[in-house]
Amino acid sequence: MSLRSILPAEAKKLVDAGAILVDVREPREHAREAIPGALLQPLSAPDIPTATAPGRAVIFHCQSGARTSINARRLAARVPAGTDGYVMAGGIEAWRRAGLPTGRG
Repeated sequence: MSLRSILPAEAKKLVDAGAILVDVREPREHAREAIPGALLQPLSAPDIPTATAPGRAVIFHCQSGARTSINARRLAARVPAGTDGYVMAGGIEAWRRAGLPTGRG
């Protein structure tokens, strides 16, 4: 499986429709600023838990999009077969630039 790259506006639509948004940054980054409702599952964890529910897409994001792009194969392995998986281009920085809400983690 490969993860498709999507822009923040598309990610927001998917989240509003029930997709799971997974923040792969470190806890200190998430504490400073986070996308409301995003689950924190740092890449530094020995195993990234599978954050899925049947029929719910999974969207991974980081700070700028670099970590998710570099680790896309590892992240894709955590998405069960038959589930759509995405990386959000530009990370939380692009989300914020798109005028979408953030808050404290």
